[in-house]
Amino acid sequence: MSVDVDALLALTVEKNIPLEKLINSIEQTVTESYGELPEAMPQGRAVLNRQDGEILIHVPQFDSEGVYTETITHMPEGFERTIKSVVRKVLKEKMRAMNDAGIVEEFSGNVGDIISGVVLQGRDVNIIYVDLGRVEGKVPLIEQVPTESYKHGDRIKAFVVDVKQGLKGPEVTLSRTHPMFVKMLFSLEVPEVKDRVVEIIGVSREPGHRSKVSVRSNRAGVSPKGALIGPMGARAKAVMDELNGEKIDIVDYSEDPAVYVGNALAPARVTSVEIVDLETKSAKVVVPDFQLSLAIGKDGQNARLAARLTGWRIDIHPDNPVERIRKPSDLLEDAEISADSEPEPQ
Repeated sequence: MSVDVDALLALTVEKNIPLEKLINSIEQTVTESYGELPEAMPQGRAVLNRQDGEILIHVPQFDSEGVYTETITHMPEGFERTIKSVVRKVLKEKMRAMNDAGIVEEFSGNVGDIISGVVLQGRDVNIIYVDLGRVEGKVPLIEQVPTESYKHGDRIKAFVVDVKQGLKGPEVTLSRTHPMFVKMLFSLEVPEVKDRVVEIIGVSREPGHRSKVSVRSNRAGVSPKGALIGPMGARAKAVMDELNGEKIDIVDYSEDPAVYVGNALAPARVTSVEIVDLETKSAKVVVPDFQLSLAIGKDGQNARLAARLTGWRIDIHPDNPVERIRKPSDLLEDAEISADSEPEPQ
C-alpha cells in the first residue's frame, strides 16, 4: 500500500499542517489497527517511506538471548485494504480538525461582540440554534429572555459569550440576557459610543423587563444622555425594539457617589442622598412622598437595578413619612395608662 507523498505535501502546505506530524498520525493509527489483528506479530509497527510513500509493517527480531538481530516486514492478507481505509480516515480527521481550529480562531475574535444569524429548528426545545454561516451557534436556556420566543427562519442578534472546541466540533455560546448585550446594541446605534466620545460606564438589567444604563461624555458640549436617546428618541427606540420592548433608563454617571445614586433612581425625583458608610457603600435616600413607589419600583425593581448599577446599598425614605395609624386597642391602652397615672383624690 502506497500513499502519494506529493499529495500529502501539497495538503500540508494548503492546510498549514506539519508534514511529519501528519505522517506520524498515519503510522500510529495503522500500527494500532495492526495490533488488533489475530495474526499480528509482537512489536510490529507501521512505517511510511518518506520517498515513495509505501507503508509496511516492520517487526524487530531477537535471538534467544533477547538481542536484536534484524527487522522483517509483515503484511497480513487483506491488511492493505485496512491501511487504505485508515489513511483516508486520518486525513479526513486532520482536515476536519484544521477546519474546526480555523472556525474557533475566527469566531473567538467575536467574543464580547454582537453577531447576527438565522434561527434553526433545534433538536432541543430548550436551546435556540442559530445559523451563523460557517458554524451553528446556540442560546442555552439560561441565556434566553423568558418573554421572548423565536421560530425557524427568524433573524436574531445575540451577544457572543464563549467560543471553544467541543467534542463534536466548534461551539459558539450566545446570550440574549447579558448586560453587555445592551451596551453593544447602543454601540451599533450610537456613533458617539463607537468613537468613544460618549462612554457607557455601567449596565444593570432584568432581561425582558427593564435596564439601567449610566453614561458620561468625554468631550465638552456633548450630552451623553442625548446621544443615546437620539433625535426624537430614535436610537433608544431602536435598541428597545431589538429587546422586544424592554424599558431602558439612561442616567448620568458621576464620580460623586451621592449624585450617582440619586441619578440611578430615575425616573424618580430624589430630595437628598446621604452617604451613611463609605466602606460598606451604604446610602440613605430621601424622596418626596408621592415619589416613593416610583423610586422603589414594582416589586422593588427600580431600587434593585439602581443598587446593581452603582454598587451601593440604597435605603429609601419618604421626606414626610405619614404617622402610623393607631388601632383602637392602642388608644384604649393609652387611656388606661393615663387613668392609672392620675393622682388619687385627697
